[in-house]
Amino acid sequence: MSCMFVPPYLLQRVALWAGTRHASASGKETLQVDDRLRARRESPPPELAAPRVPGVRTRVVHTANNTETLPGEPVRTDGDSPIGDQAVDEAFDSSGQVLDLFRSEFGRRSIDGRGGTVSITVHYGRDYDNAFWDGIQLVFGDGDGQIFERFTKPMDVMAHEFTHGVTQFTVGLAYQDQPGALNESISDVFASMAKQRSLGQTAAEADWLIGEGLFTSTINAKALRSMKEPGTAYDDPQIGRDLQVGSMADYAYTDDDSGGVHINSGIPNRAFVLAALDIGGASWEKAGQVWYDTLVHGELGAQASFGSFASATLSSARRLFPNDPSIAEKVNAAWVEVGLLQAQPVDLPADQPVEASSPTGADVPGTVAVRRTGGFAGTTKVGQLDLNSDPEGAEVRHLLMRVGRQQISATRPAPDRFTYTVEYGAWRFTVPEQDLTPELRRLVQVVLNRGGSTQLR
Repeated sequence: MSCMFVPPYLLQRVALWAGTRHASASGKETLQVDDRLRARRESPPPELAAPRVPGVRTRVVHTANNTETLPGEPVRTDGDSPIGDQAVDEAFDSSGQVLDLFRSEFGRRSIDGRGGTVSITVHYGRDYDNAFWDGIQLVFGDGDGQIFERFTKPMDVMAHEFTHGVTQFTVGLAYQDQPGALNESISDVFASMAKQRSLGQTAAEADWLIGEGLFTSTINAKALRSMKEPGTAYDDPQIGRDLQVGSMADYAYTDDDSGGVHINSGIPNRAFVLAALDIGGASWEKAGQVWYDTLVHGELGAQASFGSFASATLSSARRLFPNDPSIAEKVNAAWVEVGLLQAQPVDLPADQPVEASSPTGADVPGTVAVRRTGGFAGTTKVGQLDLNSDPEGAEVRHLLMRVGRQQISATRPAPDRFTYTVEYGAWRFTVPEQDLTPELRRLVQVVLNRGGSTQLR
């Protein structure tokens, strides 16, 4: 699994709009390299595989000498003095800060949790405009010098890629759609904590920017992303404007960028910021503990959605802070603010009913049902989801509202393709598989996955 720091849509803009031939060529070459990397490894290895270097305890920094050969030549490791190469020394120092964050604040030993040696490569490629975790090691380009600076310069780039490895060895989130956006968000969350801890900042003092200093001074940009205000990090003719969203009301349904993983990650990013600010103090002391516990406690699977992750953070908050219910309440309020979960007290007795709020009145149905028929095997699958109690209820309500505003066309069912029937109160319609809109496709997927059962026709 290769997780890149700069999203492909931004690199495409650089390739097309950069003001110099050099920067444009670097953008095109980076896209080609990234495509090759994605094709190279489909599944992550079971353990870290850093080269054996005598005396290495925590990390080893290599140089690729501007080639694409990994891991390259080892140039600095434990106990070595700075060598005068900015990228090497920055990578060594920032990786030490990230290792210390996870060890001291979360009790985690290295990326894999078992003290495995961290392998880092700098000077990757020629003018390579990205950084990535490839399932084994952390890799950093030098940038083109006109749009991007070197990727070792902002320490949170290191923390972001490091955390992709932590996610791989914990919940193993798939890198597509909502699980992929969560994967990206978790990396930003821990990157922001590492940056704030290195600066001695509280949540209130932090700027919540990711990749600050990555763009050159000629680009109108604060950073690559803003966790506090998604969509405001940059706006420049050479790279376009920041596409991130910060609420489910603006969720981007797209096939690009693995389903918008770098765009929609702004939603859980903003939820973490809101929770950390409301809780107060240092972000890693309470809010960060909740997010880390959510990763390691085992409630989530590789296909976790925003809703299931949000619900899991509430479970973690209650478990970690049983004597302070305000922590879970503030986490809940943060998710409500971005359009997930229910605006309700989080410590109600199990037998106390909860009225779900709705933007269209009290008569809105509380359940939605989906029936899938056809397909090669000739089976029928049915599912029903409670919009009030299910963790995915808020997302499905939002999808239903969007579907209700669409013109839905229905062609004839195709051979060996599915047909879907959606029932929501008095609203009932049938759509062949090939005519599903992105919103409808997500809706039927959630309902059938959460409460579906299959039967032979």
